[in-house]
Amino acid sequence: MARKSLNRREFLKRAGIVTGGAMAMMALDPLSSFANNNDEKSQGNNNMTYRTQNGTGERVSLLGFGMMRLPRDNQELVNQLVDYAIEHGVNYFDTAPMYGKGLNEEIVGNALSRHPREKYYIATKMSNYNEQYWDLEEAKKMYENSFKNLRVDHIDYYLMHGVGQGGMDAFEKRFINNGLLDFLVKEREAGRIRHLGFSYHGDVRVFDWLIDHNDTYHWDFVQIQMNFLDWRHASLEKGGWKTDADAEYLYNKLAKAGIQVVVMEPFRGGALSKMPEDCVAQLKAMRPNDTVARWAFRWVSSHPNILTTLSGMNVMEHLVENVATHSPLEPCTPAENDLLEKIADQMAGIPTVPCTACAYCMPCPYGVDIPGNFSFYNNALNNNQLPHKGDSDYASKQAQFVKDYFKAMPAEARANQCMDCEECLKKCPQSIRIPNQLSRINDILRGR
Repeated sequence: MARKSLNRREFLKRAGIVTGGAMAMMALDPLSSFANNNDEKSQGNNNMTYRTQNGTGERVSLLGFGMMRLPRDNQELVNQLVDYAIEHGVNYFDTAPMYGKGLNEEIVGNALSRHPREKYYIATKMSNYNEQYWDLEEAKKMYENSFKNLRVDHIDYYLMHGVGQGGMDAFEKRFINNGLLDFLVKEREAGRIRHLGFSYHGDVRVFDWLIDHNDTYHWDFVQIQMNFLDWRHASLEKGGWKTDADAEYLYNKLAKAGIQVVVMEPFRGGALSKMPEDCVAQLKAMRPNDTVARWAFRWVSSHPNILTTLSGMNVMEHLVENVATHSPLEPCTPAENDLLEKIADQMAGIPTVPCTACAYCMPCPYGVDIPGNFSFYNNALNNNQLPHKGDSDYASKQAQFVKDYFKAMPAEARANQCMDCEECLKKCPQSIRIPNQLSRINDILRGR
């Protein structure tokens, strides 16, 4: 089988990113050369860090303002929050027709329209969850109403809202069968939508279909949930829905496709504030003055393919702290990434790979013994032989793991032969994100 023209490993190598690491997505420098080329500092009076939008070269603030949690009955407070954000360099504002019981767009439009249009980028969504809006004409009314509420003649970032919820059947009814996606593509061609993307929750088959059809739709950005816990533990139940894929898989597939990421829930809806006290103590031991929120935002925003990281800020205290975190961004160091990986595993419990050794994924085009690798990893985990970064016996356990692994696994069958061709993904009845799970083994072999 011929190799793809640009697989994930090749992409990451060219970008200067270390492959295989869960938290070590950056090279030994805190940010890779790719990120350093992309990060920009403000030329004005603020120190906000900016990322460059691939399609237009627009400078987008690395901190984005998620407007969902704004009060519905206090326009003055919303105005104050927006004024502070713009004054300190924030220029990406995210809303949706369904937020605030249908009032959020209007409140956001009232606040933003007081500023010059070139000072902000507005993101809103096609929130057609209700069957009423599966009718194309009804969906168009929702779309046109967004322009009216936001007081704009173009929308900078427009999203299909929450694709994946309800699976492929719901997605097709909402966007394909009625011609709505085709309509939105034409609106982008006309310039009323400047960048078209989608936000993803739930069934990963919908996400995969959309990215696999990128040559047709040319996504400008995609919004995903991403934080240091969901990076490899997103299968945990949360918020009334369950995702089929960890954020690592989503982020890497988007990077491979050259599509920039907008992050939602970097603080997991506030859930990370409830982490165990011993985990908080470990963070405080390394950075005594930093809040858990600052850790979470620094980790997410350090990733080079992030365009902006949304934060739902409805009090000035949170806005001020998050602006300071990104003004400028101090990216996580390798040691900090290791600590957050350890804490994530501690919070979630390090899971075994749910491989049944059915071998439907075999043969691998590159010779990887997929079931054999997962069997070795699971056995090491179950027998307390898996090395964990930060433990006093890490070095000895890591050396023994490498020795045993090399003895058990021929060179041509090892995890590092994976080229992320994705042939195995469509064959696995357990829906295991196989390349990402193999990267767990690569991390240990590299001592990361």
